[in-house]
Amino acid sequence: MRALKIAATGMLAQQMRVETISNNLANMMTTGYNARRAEFADLHYQQMARAGTVSASDGTVLPTGVQLGLGVRPASITMMVQQGSLAQTNGDLDVAIEGRGLLEVTLPSGVSAYTRDGGLKMTGDGLIVTSDGHPVVPEITVPSDARSISINAEGEIYAYFVDQVEPELIGSFTLAGFTNEKGLEAIGSNLFLETPASGPALVSAPGENGLGTLRQGYLESSSVDAVREVTELIEAQRGYELNSKVITAADQMMSATTQIR
Repeated sequence: MRALKIAATGMLAQQMRVETISNNLANMMTTGYNARRAEFADLHYQQMARAGTVSASDGTVLPTGVQLGLGVRPASITMMVQQGSLAQTNGDLDVAIEGRGLLEVTLPSGVSAYTRDGGLKMTGDGLIVTSDGHPVVPEITVPSDARSISINAEGEIYAYFVDQVEPELIGSFTLAGFTNEKGLEAIGSNLFLETPASGPALVSAPGENGLGTLRQGYLESSSVDAVREVTELIEAQRGYELNSKVITAADQMMSATTQIR
């Protein structure tokens, strides 16, 4: 009975949807996190009677035919690229990106990764790194005798010294843009890798070539809408229950068939 397998694919689809929603809710407080959405497509169809075929000797043509669907399959889990709200932190090395773009960092393997998590830190040598210790590209070192730093909207970093009135420019942040940000590969720790689907990174100064600007002392909050996620969670749960009822009904029908004498 096909209904058993069809309903099973429906249960698996709703299970994946719940897993996606649970990951969104788990990252409600993750800096720069963008919510994901599970998308599905119907499986192939069994053509029991093709539309447009001749059904009789007089040339009558079937207007619709008989096409039996065989279930559902996952199509993609899409990242919903949208700006999260900005939360003020007053941290010197906290930078939020207003608009498009990601910060580029260097992994221990030497590969470039990208992030919107602007909660930066400083090593004992003054090197600006992410929370996991990955240096930001281009590498910027804050002098040990600097009493404070300032980051403007264009990404320029100025250091203030005790014996100087005017600040000193010590480096500049850049941002990387992608033709298709949804094609980036998420590897955890708020990091993404470039893929053929995303296209190559287009690096520019903040505010140029359609990229966003930086705001010091702020962090981008997660874009997860808790109310929407809970609503979709209830829908997924009901969908799972309905598919399980189909399996129960199909099993009862098979039992009735075996009991016929």
